[in-house]
Amino acid sequence: MRNELLSPSEMAEADRLAIAQGPLDGYGLMRRAGEAVAAVLLARYPAAARVHVLCGPGNNGGDGYVVASLLRKSGVDVALWRSGELRAGSDAALAAADCPLEPRPLSAFAAEPGSLVIDALYGAGLSKALSGDAARAVQVVTDLGLPVVAVDLPSGVSGESGAILGSAFRAVVTVTFARKKPGHLLLPGREMSGEIVLADIGIGDDIIARVAPRSFENAPAPWLPVFPVPAVDAHKYKRGHVSVFSGGPAATGAARLSALAAARSGAGAVTVLSPANAMQVNAAHLTSIMLRKVDAVADLGAFLADRRPSSFVLGPGFGIGEKARDFAVALLGAGHAQDTGVEGLVLDADGITSFRDEPETLFQAARKSGAPALVMTPHEGEFGRLFPEIAGDKALSKLGKARAAAARANAVIVYKGADTVIAAPDGRAAINGNGAPWLATAGSGDVLAGIIAGLLAQGMPAFEAACAAVWIHAEAGSRFGPGLIAEDLPLAMVPVLHALVENGMAAR
Repeated sequence: MRNELLSPSEMAEADRLAIAQGPLDGYGLMRRAGEAVAAVLLARYPAAARVHVLCGPGNNGGDGYVVASLLRKSGVDVALWRSGELRAGSDAALAAADCPLEPRPLSAFAAEPGSLVIDALYGAGLSKALSGDAARAVQVVTDLGLPVVAVDLPSGVSGESGAILGSAFRAVVTVTFARKKPGHLLLPGREMSGEIVLADIGIGDDIIARVAPRSFENAPAPWLPVFPVPAVDAHKYKRGHVSVFSGGPAATGAARLSALAAARSGAGAVTVLSPANAMQVNAAHLTSIMLRKVDAVADLGAFLADRRPSSFVLGPGFGIGEKARDFAVALLGAGHAQDTGVEGLVLDADGITSFRDEPETLFQAARKSGAPALVMTPHEGEFGRLFPEIAGDKALSKLGKARAAAARANAVIVYKGADTVIAAPDGRAAINGNGAPWLATAGSGDVLAGIIAGLLAQGMPAFEAACAAVWIHAEAGSRFGPGLIAEDLPLAMVPVLHALVENGMAAR
């Protein structure tokens, strides 16, 4: 599995462990890195007339000296630019000593139109704003519109958070090593990195396992082994029963979108729980999806005893207020109050905002022993309303904020956006990388909530269900493309689900 993400400090630990284990020393790893970058440049730009290699004072710069040497040997016209002093005896100093080119100071950097740039200034380890000669170099390259191949990460982009520190290069290609970094996937770093090439430089999977990263790029490999595939003797209730709370007569569509998505995701039965005054509206639009009147917690209790649903969606179009809070707390209490079979609650939209003034009521209910799994799907505004202190902490990346919120709420947090982060209370977190702008449409989040609930109902663990749902939702949107509206998404999921089930069955 190569979808682990390494923070800059974890990458440094992986380097240390690999060097200690051998057979490569630090300079050996550096040569491998430089070879990978040079190979990418020569393959992508075989006719490059002139290449400017910008080297910083650390290991990233050392990679650059190796690249410059290899390009020169290949007959490329190379100009070498140096920033800062190399530490005597360091691997970077060894690389510089072996480089046949005489570096010029970065303060004098100039380039020609049509040339290319290798950014080997700072990479993923930068922790302060790019300034001085480096910032000027960014401006020169930007003004000329030169293509940039970045070593590890475009200089100026935080490997931890993806934030731009002062200014940054915008790369066409970024060559990184061993594993991607969070900054490659979190915005705006994702946009600045261009195409990401992951190069093997000799840091094996055993080394990554010893580092034990807790962050991942969301992809099918980790959750496909628990993706639900119906048994040959399955019946509809064995495949899980999802229930979705509906709003009033003028706000029923969101719940129906969630319900349809839950059904498409494989749930064997889906029921819309409707207030009495919306029963007729819902009945006019539902066919295979069932309908039940639920106006109060007592009605919900009767439904739980009668039909034993597996998971719930609360929030889409529901309305903000006490009723939403009462239903949520009742469901979170159901698991330890009686054997109801409730596996999870997906709290979205109005369900989240209903707790903005009393979040601890929700968090305490979720922390009680035996409570069903709680999955919350906030966008940025909803996240800020429920977790204002965490949202306002400028020291935390989006990944860090999602992790902190998951721990505080004892819930799986799906922090939505173009770089959606999924975090579990135990510290695991995934960053989604296959999002598409076509998903920025009304009702898209309602569909996502339904997919999560559908997978929960079929027995997927909450974190894996949330990761799978986010990936499926994004993949369906990407494949559909322009013209997508939320109503298209449940059907657009079908080919994605087909491929997942076939791959899952083959793996088993």
